[in-house]
Amino acid sequence: MTELATAQDDSTSRPVTRRRGMAMITWILVACWLLWAVARLVGVDRISSLSSVLVPAMAIVPYVAAGVVIPLAIAALTRNWVAFGVALAVAAVYAGIVLPRAFSGGQPRATGPELRILTANLRFGAAGNASLVDLVRRTGADVLSVQEFTPDAADRLDQAGIEGLLPYRMIDPRSGPEGSGLYSRYPLKELPERGPTTFAMVSATVEVPGTSPVRMTAAHPPAPLGRDAPRWRHDIGEIPPATPHGQVGIVAGDFNATLDHAPLRELIGKGFTDAADATGQGLVPTFRPWPPITIDHVLADKRVAVERVKIYLQPASDHRALFAQLRLP
Repeated sequence: MTELATAQDDSTSRPVTRRRGMAMITWILVACWLLWAVARLVGVDRISSLSSVLVPAMAIVPYVAAGVVIPLAIAALTRNWVAFGVALAVAAVYAGIVLPRAFSGGQPRATGPELRILTANLRFGAAGNASLVDLVRRTGADVLSVQEFTPDAADRLDQAGIEGLLPYRMIDPRSGPEGSGLYSRYPLKELPERGPTTFAMVSATVEVPGTSPVRMTAAHPPAPLGRDAPRWRHDIGEIPPATPHGQVGIVAGDFNATLDHAPLRELIGKGFTDAADATGQGLVPTFRPWPPITIDHVLADKRVAVERVKIYLQPASDHRALFAQLRLP
C-alpha cells in the first residue's frame, strides 16, 4: 500500500512540476522581450562600456519585434493568460517602435525646386564603375554621395563618363573604407570640416537653381564594432546638424546605424527627416550581412518634402544604393 501511494503521489506531482517549468520558461521569454524593448526605448546603446553588446542588439530590433510572436504563442499554448497579456503589451510597444517605418507620413508643404539624391557605399571602391554611372543616369540624380571611395573608383567613374552627368565634384578618395565624395549637377562650394573624423565626410553647398544654397554632407562614421564604437559615436556627433531656421541641410550616406540606435535618433530629432522612413520604406534593408539591416540613409531638413524613395541593388557592393527625390522649401 505504501508503494502504491508513493507512485500515485509521483504521478500527481509530475504534471504540476511540468506546468511550473513551462510557466517559468514563458515568463523568462516575456522578460527577455520586455527588457529588449525597454533597452531600445531608453537608448542603452549610449553606454560606452557595453557598446560591443548593446549596439549590435539595437541593430536587429525589427527582427526582435517580429519574434515577439514566440512568447505570445507559448503563453497562449500553455494558457498562461497573465503572461499572454504582458506579452501582448510588449508586442504593442514593438509595434509602436517599428511599424510606423512601413507607412508613409505627412509631408511639409514645399514649393521649391526638386533635388534628387543618390547615395552609394562602394565597398572599398569595387562598385565605383559604369553600373553606378548608369544608375545616376536612370534615376536622374542631381547629387551623388559616395562612401568607401578609392582613387581607383574615382578613375573608373571618370572613364565611365560621370562628368557628363554630374560635372561638379568635391571628393576625398582614400584607400580602404576611408574616402568619400560628392558629385553634382550643380556647382559646389566646399565647406570646412566640423572636426576630425575617422573617415572622410565631405561637406559642400549645392547651388541649386531657384533657391538658396543647400548644405550637403556625405556621411560615413565607422562601423561600431569593438574599439571603433566610441569613434562611431563621436563621428555621428560631427555630422553637421539641421538648422531649422537657417540653411537647408541634407546628409546622405552610410551611417552604420539604424533608426534604433540612439545617436542617429538624436541627430534626426534635431531637425531632420529620414527619407525612407517618411515614405514607408524604413524597414527595407540596405546592408546585407545576416540578418540584413538598414544603415544607409538620406536625412533631409524637416522643411523638405520627400516625394519618392527607391533602393537599388549594387552587384559589386554589400550595400544597396538609396535614391531620394526631394522637394525643397
